[in-house]
Amino acid sequence: MDFSFTDEQEAVAGLAAQIFAGQADVERVKAVERSEDRFDRALWQELAKANLLGIALPEEDGGSGLGVTELCLVLEQQGRRVAPVPLLWTQLAAMALAELGTPAQRRAWLPGVIAGERVLTVALTEAGAGDPLDPWVSATRTDDGWRLEGTKVSIPWAHVADALLAPVRVAGTDEVIVVLVGLDAAGVSTKVADATDHQLLSDVTFSDVHVDEADLVGGTTQGTTTTRWLLERALTGLAAIQVGVAEEAVALAATYTSNRLQFGKPLSSFQSASARAADAYIDTEAMRATLWQAAWRLDRALDASVEVEVAKWWASEGGERVVHATQHLHGGMGADVEYPVHRYFLWGKQIADTLGGGSAHLARIGRALALEAGR
Repeated sequence: MDFSFTDEQEAVAGLAAQIFAGQADVERVKAVERSEDRFDRALWQELAKANLLGIALPEEDGGSGLGVTELCLVLEQQGRRVAPVPLLWTQLAAMALAELGTPAQRRAWLPGVIAGERVLTVALTEAGAGDPLDPWVSATRTDDGWRLEGTKVSIPWAHVADALLAPVRVAGTDEVIVVLVGLDAAGVSTKVADATDHQLLSDVTFSDVHVDEADLVGGTTQGTTTTRWLLERALTGLAAIQVGVAEEAVALAATYTSNRLQFGKPLSSFQSASARAADAYIDTEAMRATLWQAAWRLDRALDASVEVEVAKWWASEGGERVVHATQHLHGGMGADVEYPVHRYFLWGKQIADTLGGGSAHLARIGRALALEAGR
């Protein structure tokens, strides 16, 4: 399969690389990590000015009308700079509203997202519920809408978001619906905690929270399909960020081992170091190939369920190997929390376990292959 990019896609990648490199250098990222909300709002506004916050949103809403591949090209550059902005999760929610939401939802939210004035997120994880397609938070029908009860855990960027999309179970049934909930709504509370990568995650609790019928995304009969739509693009986006993390970590290790002398020779000239770096490079290229396979199929509305799982498995297993290897190749400097490579290690670990680690994705791949073989 030919994964070469079009001129337009190359332009998107180049623009994103320029903005992230110019706005998210090491000192800037450190400063943002010391801020209260750990959100680089200046970078967010630069992305909005370049219309990269509308990269995958329809032209009629003010976006660029491109797709998952172009968004992943931008996310890859975010990973290269480990830049603390809610790009994936805001874009994911906005894309769902554009694709599956009502005209009123699109008018209410998409212009603000594109302008950098609105932040959205998606709540896919719950304590004890290992499958986002099988949520435990409940929605009970009322005379004028729905009442939500339960808690979503480890939700990225909920502490700065205006609203979130959440798959919930219709009480007493096996049906799932997806609701759009304002984080300032009565009965919504958040508890914020530090993540491995120094970003903030929130547990979001719904206690007698009312949502209108107009707040459903995808209607009352398409909740599982909508949730799967969100999940597949979330996993693909995580894989894209991880590719950027891995390729920059390998580049840092290559520079360090080429300049660090041991016994009068560069570390890179020793077979053990060069072999370790070569393995990291191979893992990164495997991550890249599986990422673009998944993104290509999603953009063409083809079944990508297995390809997405494969991409996330490589992002988890290969990504962890890469960040471990590159930190080890830095020797004692790799343990210095002020040195840049340590941050890539933390991002790599966080992404590897987000929405399931390698074993969970491998089990799903195995089930899919067994099902196919039994047909």
